[in-house]
Amino acid sequence: MTDFTDNRPRLLLPALDRVYAGLGVSAETLMRVVAGALFAVHGYGKILNPFGAVGMVEGLGFYPGVFWSPLLAATEFFGGILIAIGLFTRPAAFAGLIVLLVTVYVHGVVRAEGLMGAEKSILWSAIFLYFAVRGSNGQSVDARIGRQF
Repeated sequence: MTDFTDNRPRLLLPALDRVYAGLGVSAETLMRVVAGALFAVHGYGKILNPFGAVGMVEGLGFYPGVFWSPLLAATEFFGGILIAIGLFTRPAAFAGLIVLLVTVYVHGVVRAEGLMGAEKSILWSAIFLYFAVRGSNGQSVDARIGRQF
């Protein structure tokens, strides 16, 4: 028999339960909007010059760079917008997660910066993993159209 009871620890101040419950969805939405918007801002320069990163991506072993550079630009810019508005959140976050895991590898291993060089990419990867698994919530375009990927 499966037990569906809530296994969360009891709050020290039970009166705060209503506050936390009321802010949970808003906090998740805020994290999604901020993460998506910042990812789009990061990709903005790349989308203006989609072939500008050809040398960089080829230097990392991604050939041909004329394919990977525009794909990187589109993933960051358009993927960030999709995540921010909550449309196709899971696939956009998954694509962003792949980009971010590459940056973890680049900073941590290729540039030999270790954890200190890769820590921001690791944090961003965790955020995008969350949305790739969780999807968007009720405050999203996905919810408005009644479908999620």
